[in-house]
Amino acid sequence: MPSRSCANLLDMASGDILDIPQTPRALPRVMTVPGIIADGDSDSMSSSCRERKIVVANMLPLHAQRDTTAKKWLFSLDEDSLLLQLKDGFSPDTEVVYVGSLKVDVEHSEQEDVAQRLLDEFNCVPTFVPHDIQEKFYHGFCKQQLWPLFHYMLPMCPDHGDRFDRQMWQAYVSANKVFADKVMEVVNPDDDYIWIQDYHLMILPTFLRKRYHRVKLGFFLHSPFPSSEIYRTLPVRDEILKGLLNCDLIGFHTFDYARHFLSCCSRMLGLDYESKRGHIGLDYFGRTVYIKILPVGIHMGRLESVMNLSSTFDKAKEVQEQFKGKKVILGVDDMDIFKGISLKLLAFEYLLQQDQNLQGKLVLVQIVNPARSSGKDVQEAKRETYSTAERINKIYGRSNYEPVILIDRPVPRYEKTAYYAVAECCLVNAVRDGMNLVPYKYIVCRQGSPGMDDAMGIKTDSPRTSMLVVSEFIGCSPSLSGAIRVNPWDIEAVAEALNVAITMSDSEKQLRHEKHYRYVSSHDVAYWARSFMQDLERACKDHYSKRCWGIGLGLGFRVIALSPNFRKLSIDHIVSSYRRTQRRAIFLDYDGTVVPQSSLIKAPSAEVITLLNSLSNDPKNTVYIVSGRGRKSLSEWLGPCERLGIAAEHGYFIRSSKASDWECLASDLEWKPIVEPVMKLYTETTDGSYIEPKESALVWHHQDADPDFGSCQAKELLDHLENVLSNEPAVVKRGQHIVEVKPQGVTKGLVAQKVLSMMVDSGTPPDFVMCIGDDRSDEDMFESILSSVSSSSITAAPDIFACTVGQKPSKAKYYLDDTADVLRLLQGLGNASCPKPRHTAHFQVAFDSVLLCCIQGLKFPSMLTAFSVDFIVGEKLCLEFQFYRSRDGCPE
Repeated sequence: MPSRSCANLLDMASGDILDIPQTPRALPRVMTVPGIIADGDSDSMSSSCRERKIVVANMLPLHAQRDTTAKKWLFSLDEDSLLLQLKDGFSPDTEVVYVGSLKVDVEHSEQEDVAQRLLDEFNCVPTFVPHDIQEKFYHGFCKQQLWPLFHYMLPMCPDHGDRFDRQMWQAYVSANKVFADKVMEVVNPDDDYIWIQDYHLMILPTFLRKRYHRVKLGFFLHSPFPSSEIYRTLPVRDEILKGLLNCDLIGFHTFDYARHFLSCCSRMLGLDYESKRGHIGLDYFGRTVYIKILPVGIHMGRLESVMNLSSTFDKAKEVQEQFKGKKVILGVDDMDIFKGISLKLLAFEYLLQQDQNLQGKLVLVQIVNPARSSGKDVQEAKRETYSTAERINKIYGRSNYEPVILIDRPVPRYEKTAYYAVAECCLVNAVRDGMNLVPYKYIVCRQGSPGMDDAMGIKTDSPRTSMLVVSEFIGCSPSLSGAIRVNPWDIEAVAEALNVAITMSDSEKQLRHEKHYRYVSSHDVAYWARSFMQDLERACKDHYSKRCWGIGLGLGFRVIALSPNFRKLSIDHIVSSYRRTQRRAIFLDYDGTVVPQSSLIKAPSAEVITLLNSLSNDPKNTVYIVSGRGRKSLSEWLGPCERLGIAAEHGYFIRSSKASDWECLASDLEWKPIVEPVMKLYTETTDGSYIEPKESALVWHHQDADPDFGSCQAKELLDHLENVLSNEPAVVKRGQHIVEVKPQGVTKGLVAQKVLSMMVDSGTPPDFVMCIGDDRSDEDMFESILSSVSSSSITAAPDIFACTVGQKPSKAKYYLDDTADVLRLLQGLGNASCPKPRHTAHFQVAFDSVLLCCIQGLKFPSMLTAFSVDFIVGEKLCLEFQFYRSRDGCPE
């Protein structure tokens, strides 16, 4: 059943039905010709401007405040925004334009003036998403459906998240369309790079790719990406995947998140990925979509500047004095259900319970950032946090000792920095988090600065220490190899990790700290942005070396990119060549070429038999079916074709016609008893797999197995067989859902080479060569034909038509869309082989008497007493009367 969401939402998002206001006026564009401003209607715009990056995010990196007295808006840059900090990764002469929403509502009458101010003063383009759509888009679909799902939370019941709401999804589509319109107003698609941030805008690439086929698009996901078992529950899963695949580069914090995305693409869209020289790429309709794995970093300069503020010195001295004689464990988290604050408190409680010596000497300071969303789940998490903290303080607290200190208010940066500097251990216990930069900030603050050292009474040359206990389910965990990783659900294990952290020797703490600081200081936000943009430029470098065109409706739109010399085979073109040539060689694959790959009935239809006969019965033609199937099946199915040549099992068996004997390549098959037990072993351990025995080969199929497990087993089987057959005359090949072992030197290319050589040796070198196939094995034929006809044995170069089925990268020069296209082509050639003559019936008539009768308004003698007919179509004897009017209206 097709998805209801993808058919018309692309158009609906821009229609009046959603009442989305258009931009008050177009923003300034790039002047490409003196006196003419480009309107962006084609991909051919060019610019002489400096390099430009367009960063698109849900929110602009701005603070906005309304001056009620002057009745005007006041704007300032948000220095803590990641979007603003990533500029450090670009060259100084790079212009960065930001597209996003404001955190405040601006009246419609003020939007035009505000938009112009923000563009002039901050290079920002506000989207002004209508309020009702913004609510359903951000607080609805993003926060109630995508956010929980991406953090592994399914709406199993109303208490565990909201069920899928199509109105919220339509608002998400509409908001993304508004963002797309704003980007289109400022982008120069030939020169600009567009970098989209986070899960709010995952279908924005589809809108942009539909408008500009060669637009340079990057996307970075700052949240986790769930496993395929979780993600596949989303009703609009395909639309979002296809939206992301319209990018050139997709970035993730960790390999786990990237692996889950790739698994979803494999299981839901049938796409395979491969790694080439360290870069992971997905082939998507001729375009390579690259995957980038790199966690974001912090802005060292910004953090160090806050660390050197006098207010930070004073606060650090105050906190140090407040907790004198005690060890401080610090937690800094948002108030939401995924941060694991209550689990952290339970682990701390267990630690105090198990080791009474720590009571009165250990303090947990938990800074709670304001919740980013509201809901019953957040309120429940807050109630649990407070009740647990109160219980701990009641049981283990004293008059001058409070074991848990909750700071639940907006905490300025200088105050957080002070707590970071004082804490001996930082605990990040989230049950699921995209990245979490708290450990990075803690490490930098523990490194200190001359001013901070002086304020805290630390000698400048004294060793620096820090200890981290981090959840294994957060994005920064893999990059912090010196941290103690924990399962946040295991209360006892977390408590034990805290005890190890606070009792570890200073020398060990120092070594771990130095290792972490080297990484954090070198992999900062500038490094992250620079690395991502370099990979994006590399991913886009071949944009103009291929021909591109778009296919698909709605959110299923995608771009096909193929070689400029790769084009659809015109029937008129090949028929014209066919008619003027006399010595033709025709090679046809079977499955996926003359018979649909998806068909359960593999025997050819009557139409296919008729077409093959019309071609093979032409004395000017040498026609071969070249297949990987066994000779028994092919002989049975193609029995009616008397003059058709067949090459079975990729050419191991070959015959030139039904009357001729099978020729067999001389080869050693003693390796088969070695291969069969190995394949049986993998069949037994891989549910859904099976072995196809052939006379010359053995094939292991896994298309009905679990996609990931089947692919993994195929790789293992390939390695296993290559090892055991290293000294045998056999080759192991991996194809689409198969692993095949066959004799060395047996390929479809060898068949084409052999047939062409026979034609040359017999004095009839081909002047027309056509080869059609659909899979990897047919690429050998395409390559062999090109090399054979270029040899010196063929004096005059023939017309060559190497054609693959389906629009995909190939060694062939031409393509046909599907099997139906192939049959139409063969029909055209068949008609050219057996043209209907002008007078389709030749007859001699003797009259005993004449009776005139009228047939179709034309008079001709009847009462025929004798006649002869010689007219054959295929193998059927036909009698056909056909008359033509001459200019004077009389029948000829």
